[in-house]
Amino acid sequence: MGLPVEVLHRGWGYFSRYVDTYTSKNVNISYLSTFPSLTFLVKPCILTSMQPSLFSAQQWTVSKLTFYIRNLIESDVSLQDVTVTGEISNLSRPASGHIYFTLKDANASLKCILWKTAAARLRLSMQEGMAVEVHGKIGIYEVSGQYQLYADQIKPVGEGALYQEFLRLKALLESEGLFDAERKRPIPELPRRIGIVTSATGAALRDMLNTLRRRLPLAEVMLAPSPVQGVEAPAALVKAIQLLNYQLPDVILLARGGGSIEDLWAFNDERLVRAVAASNAPVICGVGHETDFTLCDFAADLRAPTPTAAAELATQVTLSDLAATVRDANRRLIASTLNLLTAQRSGLSALAASLRYASPERRLRSERQRLDDFSRRALSALVHHTQLQASHVDGLARRLESLSPLAVLARGYAVLTRKADGRVVSHVADASHEMRVRVSDGEFVVTRDG
Repeated sequence: MGLPVEVLHRGWGYFSRYVDTYTSKNVNISYLSTFPSLTFLVKPCILTSMQPSLFSAQQWTVSKLTFYIRNLIESDVSLQDVTVTGEISNLSRPASGHIYFTLKDANASLKCILWKTAAARLRLSMQEGMAVEVHGKIGIYEVSGQYQLYADQIKPVGEGALYQEFLRLKALLESEGLFDAERKRPIPELPRRIGIVTSATGAALRDMLNTLRRRLPLAEVMLAPSPVQGVEAPAALVKAIQLLNYQLPDVILLARGGGSIEDLWAFNDERLVRAVAASNAPVICGVGHETDFTLCDFAADLRAPTPTAAAELATQVTLSDLAATVRDANRRLIASTLNLLTAQRSGLSALAASLRYASPERRLRSERQRLDDFSRRALSALVHHTQLQASHVDGLARRLESLSPLAVLARGYAVLTRKADGRVVSHVADASHEMRVRVSDGEFVVTRDG
């Protein structure tokens, strides 16, 4: 990775001083030439007449040599105040607040970092492919042995070629209505067949398969492998989408991992964007990271920030959701069955009660009860009547007894009858010679004197 020529090229006189320093200190110049950051510096200084025997090799550790080179670069005032123009690539904004990106032109690239404090003052909305003018200082990151530009100011100088092409295609396709919201189709909540278009060897595929296996293992997954970057990628991706549509999937996932705008450029290809819009099955596009946008994102029915998120959006209903639905349906089925049984029992009880009310047996029992009641009433009436008659008879008997001659006899009276004819002697003249005298306890015969 070499520094841009306009940054480092300041003439032979500047670098010859370092060559003198190297030779006076017996530095092996061939070691320096292995560092890309000093390739331009060293190559003009190699002398064809140099004799290896004139120099003794000095032993360096990686750390000491890197530290030495860093001091050389950072002690150069000119390298501590540089302005570099290029196109933004590999833009990254981690949670730390720093901004990492790469400046590139047609022949070289330069890693850059904008610290959090400077990023807070930045008013420019940095985007992939944007051409910018970056001011800062050159330094060495010792851990990786790379030189990089520590930026403090970033100004736009016009849009890069890729970004201009991106905007041109976006405007063209947008004018044709390919990005209209009315064209977006709903994603099935419970897809049975899920198609995937991505690289067969990328980490994105493993992430999506793991997510689908975890969330909805019941779904059938169909893979149409395709290269996802390079000149052959757009045509291969178009063919993969077309082949998947023949298999009638419920939804198609078009995905790949993150990368620079060049890495993702296949997903800005007009052929692929039109294929996504023409797909019979709804398409979820999960290309790059959350900050990456491609034209396929606009043409797809749904955009996902990452491939994993695309798999999650394709499985809105998970296996746990299905299990919960089954459990809820089972509870409702049991409750409905119990309620139905209770209602049927109540209805059956009502019908049984109606049947018992209209049953001949019930009438027979009722009539028997009435007969028993009548019998009791008749018996009671008979007993009462008998008691009344007995009472009446007792009254008559008492009256009769009070009028009975025996009662009179019991009081000391006697009945005198003639023995001959049994006629009662009520007068003296009726008396005969022999008469019978009846008293209360018997009778005896008396004879009349005279």
